Amino acid sequence: MSKDKIIGINPVLEAMKAGRPVQRLLVADQRKQDRNVQAILRLARECGAEVRFASREALNREAPGTNHQGVIAIASAKQYATLDEILAAPAQQGKAPLLLVLDGVEDPRNLGAIIRTAGAAGVHGVIIPERRATGLTETVAKAAAGAMEHVPVVKVVNIVNTLEEFKKAGVWVAGAEAGGETVYWDADFVRPTALVLGGEARGVRRLVREHCDYLVSLPLLGMISSLNVSVAAGILLYEALRQRSR
Repeated sequence: MSKDKIIGINPVLEAMKAGRPVQRLLVADQRKQDRNVQAILRLARECGAEVRFASREALNREAPGTNHQGVIAIASAKQYATLDEILAAPAQQGKAPLLLVLDGVEDPRNLGAIIRTAGAAGVHGVIIPERRATGLTETVAKAAAGAMEHVPVVKVVNIVNTLEEFKKAGVWVAGAEAGGETVYWDADFVRPTALVLGGEARGVRRLVREHCDYLVSLPLLGMISSLNVSVAAGILLYEALRQRSR
């Protein structure tokens, strides 16, 4: 079975709360009395995970160059969800789907920040492409601060085909584009919606853009011509949350 290394107190705690199978837990000697670390140790005892106490230097060697906070877990690899699963979940909850499609986000810290925001805003699933984009790495998990355990992520071969599947399921596809005809606060995000954001360098690709039902824009009044993709995702998702909360 392939394994993931989960680094940091919050990511490890949320993974264990979510029932992620953990084989081994490494804890720095000087952190084992901390309240959150004690909660992790209780969960480790309940699930039968092996616990090892070690020096901070040993943890530094296990996860070099990271802020591990004295806690590292070796767990089973994170499983990707399926399109059927993320389309079925909103109906079971009695809610309109809110989905997020990322067309080529390559920076794992951006992906992690987006997943964290998606979890806070009630997104039912995040879709990423199989190629030319970052996957679910240790860096993504650390930046997501535990949210990766609760937000379904689907990896697809073809974004365009996925958008067409969403349309067949009654989901409206809104692409984020600097020249979009609709300012984002005038869009209708109450209805079933999939928001499409592009990668850091090229934005939403032309073919993907052409398969969106409509394009929304975020006003930019200064000299900067674009926003960081994780910032743009936060603005759009919280506008959707605002509209749905009315």
